[in-house]
Amino acid sequence: MEPVLVVHGGGASCISCERRQRVRQGVIRAASLGHGVLRAGGSAVDAVEAAVAALEDDAEFNAGCGSVLTADGDVEMDASIMDGRDLGAGAVSAVRCIANPIKLARLVMDKTPHCFLTDRGAAKFAADMGVPEIPGEQLVTERSRRHLEKERREKGTASPDCPTNLGTVGAVALDCRGNVAYATSTGGIVNKMTGRVGDSPCVGSGGYADNCIGAVSTTGHGESILKVNLARLALFHLEQGKTVDEAAELALGYMKSRLKGLGGLIMVSRAGDWAAKWTSTSMPWAAVKGGKVHSGIDVGDTTVTDLC
Repeated sequence: MEPVLVVHGGGASCISCERRQRVRQGVIRAASLGHGVLRAGGSAVDAVEAAVAALEDDAEFNAGCGSVLTADGDVEMDASIMDGRDLGAGAVSAVRCIANPIKLARLVMDKTPHCFLTDRGAAKFAADMGVPEIPGEQLVTERSRRHLEKERREKGTASPDCPTNLGTVGAVALDCRGNVAYATSTGGIVNKMTGRVGDSPCVGSGGYADNCIGAVSTTGHGESILKVNLARLALFHLEQGKTVDEAAELALGYMKSRLKGLGGLIMVSRAGDWAAKWTSTSMPWAAVKGGKVHSGIDVGDTTVTDLC
């Protein structure tokens, strides 16, 4: 089976001209890295972990070292991962002082009988597993500080129906053995209450993977995504015989019409068909299949290049 790897860099209201090329290069680099794992015979779950870790390490994205700040000026991160072979899942929330929350989520899946650890429990587990703790300041960028200051100044002036901070990163994959997986990671929403947890670590909302159907990773307004179980909703439409494009559009359309919630998702079916769709203004994405790299940021913006 031809392996497929798709990543997204989060839904957004807009991406400045100054950042566009760096963001595009970031998602292409992550997708190519994840696809390289698949080409070497690695599993879908290994591939999505590697791709998302690369995005967490890129300060252009709202995950890992690029995470936005809470109302208290701290970084609290969420992540989840799922293996479509046996529905194995791992998730963490309110994680601090860890470079790659997605790797910790993978350890939860592989090394515990649980699916979800949070806050102090996640921190203790990380220490027990030998995950290095880094100073929290290393995760705080100047851009994140500016975003927090701007959000504090403008709090209450933006429309509640059109949230501007929709960033998350994610990946879905199909490996050569027909297995699927997803991974999703985020720093959350700028100026969020301490302890706020969105959709990203919640299986069924932030993502889902099942070899019998396919895999999805979502991004957008977390509270809306949680209320409609966006990832599982998209896969439900796929189960009902819709194409990946139709399933994605139906799920996103329902969230927008029912809750005015904006967002996006990437999806791969068990047959290897894939889609990247969004209702937010933009969503950086990249997909690799058959030696070709597809990428885009806005509607109508799609480039195709040969895989190096």
